[in-house]
Amino acid sequence: MVILKEGTNMSHYPRWYYDEFKQIGVDYTDLEEVQAYDLRMQKLRDIESEFNNTQELLKIKNSDLILEIGTGTGELALKFSAHCRKVVAIDISKKMIDFAKMKAERQKKTNIEFYNAGFLTYENYDEPFDVIVTQLALHHLPDYWKMIALRRIYAMLKEGGKFYLRDVVFPSLTSDYDSYFNKIITDLKNSAGDKLAEETEIHIREEFSTLDWIMEGLLKNTGFCIEVVKFDGFIACYLCKK
Repeated sequence: MVILKEGTNMSHYPRWYYDEFKQIGVDYTDLEEVQAYDLRMQKLRDIESEFNNTQELLKIKNSDLILEIGTGTGELALKFSAHCRKVVAIDISKKMIDFAKMKAERQKKTNIEFYNAGFLTYENYDEPFDVIVTQLALHHLPDYWKMIALRRIYAMLKEGGKFYLRDVVFPSLTSDYDSYFNKIITDLKNSAGDKLAEETEIHIREEFSTLDWIMEGLLKNTGFCIEVVKFDGFIACYLCKK
């Protein structure tokens, strides 16, 4: 069955603990924005290709237990569910999780659990995961909290388990960031339209993407062995092993 569990009450945490449910950037607590996002991603993303590229790296097996952090409207979790034992899909946006659950029910998926939680608040009371995946979500946390998130991910993985991270990561060797960001935004306007270009401006201005050497340092200091690194524009992919 598809299970939907409510989010964590932040009052259970110390007052200094980061509130990952606080909305930064685009507001995905609004259902209309979530629906618009889903339609936009259907047009812009090649989900089949994304899954195939991820599967090529992860080599997911029928026996695998997978956690996806930041599932959004659930597209990748739905793909994973056909190739593994179970998917646990979490997101800090309750509206996103509700929407993803409806899609899973329409497709009669029976091996997905949905939780309204994130990097810092999800608690795993079951066996450790074989694979943990997160795409375009870790940048919502400042660097110290990225480290805490990665430590929690490491602890939730089986020994030898795999962690796949795909996110916006800025290159440290760029000498002119004004030109670098302006080109990204201009290219996005031309290829994907004004809306995505505007969201990218918000991302650069208000969210917490970090530099490549910082991201790689965080992964290594957590204990991960980085096996594969790929860069596509300003998106980086890391395949790591515990």
